[in-house]
Formats: sequence, C-alpha cells, structure tokens
Amino acid sequence: MGSIPEKNKSPNSPGAPSILVTNDDGVYAPGIRALYEAVRGLGRAVIVAPERDKSAVSHSLTMNRPLRVRQVEENVFTLDGTPTDCVTIGTNKVLSEKPVLLVSGINPGPNLGDDISYSGTVSAAIEGTMYGIPSLAFSLAGEAPFDFDVAAGVAWKLSAMALEFGLPDDTLLNINIPQRAAGEIRGIRFTRQGRRIYHNAIQENYDPWGRKHYWIGGGTVQWSGGDNTDEQVLRDGFISVTPIQLDLTNHAGLDYLQRRWKM
Repeated sequence: MGSIPEKNKSPNSPGAPSILVTNDDGVYAPGIRALYEAVRGLGRAVIVAPERDKSAVSHSLTMNRPLRVRQVEENVFTLDGTPTDCVTIGTNKVLSEKPVLLVSGINPGPNLGDDISYSGTVSAAIEGTMYGIPSLAFSLAGEAPFDFDVAAGVAWKLSAMALEFGLPDDTLLNINIPQRAAGEIRGIRFTRQGRRIYHNAIQENYDPWGRKHYWIGGGTVQWSGGDNTDEQVLRDGFISVTPIQLDLTNHAGLDYLQRRWKM
C-alpha cells in the first residue's frame, strides 16, 4: 500500500459531507482529538463522544433513562451515554445528513481477537455499519505514554481509501497500529481475527470489613489462530486491518446442523 503519509491538517469545509468521529474513552481523550485532526480535511468532521470513559461497554444502548447532548465547542458534542448511543444520536439528531464515513478511536491499546466483543471502540463502528455508513475502528497497540501522531497518519490514509474505494456491504474495518516510528512499521496487512484466552484474569481480594470481592483484569494471555491473524501480524511490526462482518451466522455450523441434526 505504499508509505504512510503525513496526516492531513486541512481545516473542515462547511459544505463538505459529514464524517462522524467517536470513541469509547470520552470526548476529552487525546486519541479522539488526534483522529479528528487527521480526518477533518476529508470532510466536515464532527465529534460525538461519551462524556467519560466507556471502555469495554460493548454494543450497549442506554434505554432506562433519557440522554442529553451537550456542545463542547464547534463540531464537538458529548453525550452522557455509550459509544453506540453516540453513533445513534449523532447520526439521527446531531448531524443534518447521514455521514459518508464513521471513524472510532484512536483507542490507547489494542483491540484484537476476542477483545472486539467487549470493545466500545469497535462497537461504535458496528453501529455505524448497521446504518450503512462505512466505518473504521482504530487502536494504537502499545503502552503509555501513547504518541498518536503516526497512528493519526495511518487513520487519514485508510479513511481516505475507504472514501475512495468503499467497503463491502455490512463490513467494518478493525485496525490496529503498532506504536512504532513510521519508518519502523513494516507495512499494512489484511488479517483474520485471532483468538485469546486470559489465565488468572480474576483477582480475588477482601475489603477492610473482610468481605470478598473480585476484580476482572490482567492475567496471562494465550493466543491462538496461527499465521495472518491480527495479533501475529501486529507482533511482526505490521498494521493489522481486519474486516468484520455483521452477519454472525456460522455458515459451516448451519450446514452441519442441517445435515446431521434430524428434526
């Protein structure tokens, strides 16, 4: 795909088609500002993001209370809800027209393998895809302190390509970028979703009154799936681009059931 370009710094064009920018880390997260600055030259970029960190909320909608939208500054709005809420309300109420592109991120940390089932970053892109909007989820795979400059350049390039060439129907892109200097990234690879298992990820402890409680997180990760998986390619120094489909049907499993289960 060639070299990674510098991110586009052109200002928003008032008459240009809308690009919806969101995340799960909150409207003030540095990753979303880097993503906004990267894509604002490709159209009228508008941020609609949660008020606070909503990581790992998956594809949840808020249906037990009303939601309020608040404008932070020009083209920046926040919502007291989930990433999916932000996409739904941003698309139908904040924007005056359907966006031509949705970008989510840039998440500080990877979204690989089974993690995408929990990821608010990816779920925002899923919701956009359900509305028929070409949608991309971006994550920076590394450790704090995070530098989003290279990832923002990648986001601009892949967003521009999505606008030019489009995406397959009912398909979003989950993109993981290694936290390396631009010259140290070996290229871009199209990948499969890997599988991972966390060992000892539930921590058991006691509060000052002796009551037992649990904390989910950490543990040792074991990956599987082989070559050309998102995790393997990322570990090899490449950007991983994984197409994710909305149809969760296991078609081989469907064929098995139709052939083997006698109903």
